[in-house]
Amino acid sequence: MSFLDRIAAAVTPAASDEARANARRDIEVLAIKEPWIKPIVDQHKEIEAGFEAAHAAPSVDAVERLSTILTGHANAEEAVLYPDIADQSSKTHAGMAYEEHAMTKIQLAKLKDLPPGTKEWGEKLEHIRSAVAQHIYQEEDSWLPDLAEEMSAERKARLLERYNEEYDRYCGNTVSIAG
Repeated sequence: MSFLDRIAAAVTPAASDEARANARRDIEVLAIKEPWIKPIVDQHKEIEAGFEAAHAAPSVDAVERLSTILTGHANAEEAVLYPDIADQSSKTHAGMAYEEHAMTKIQLAKLKDLPPGTKEWGEKLEHIRSAVAQHIYQEEDSWLPDLAEEMSAERKARLLERYNEEYDRYCGNTVSIAG
């Protein structure tokens, strides 16, 4: 864990498994009446499955699939979701989100330079997984619900359309962890 990671962990400790599960349950309920949230949460689940797949069968291909989905998801959030978070909810949260995405991309690039299955590779994968899990928790627990309260119905419909366009631009509509 880097010096900056230790400071961040002291300021904002990681959510418990129970808190994550509660946030996931609540956001899935919210997504029923807020359809723009569903693809975001579905991709969160796909990302989590990607980490599990890479852990279970360490390989270059597993990391490439995970990296593609993470990058497509990040690009869509950065282009569509985070500007609305900055305008409607919190510039601080939006800034944190952009920074967390950038650090994840850097760490993924470093992971790709390590031999899959080694101790160092496993530790790096777990470091990334832990950071991404915390990021997902923040989005599902507060950022997305806050945004749902603030945005107009018209804006939500446009957000859903644009979000899917941005994700598909990077990933196409056929990307999955299963390969």
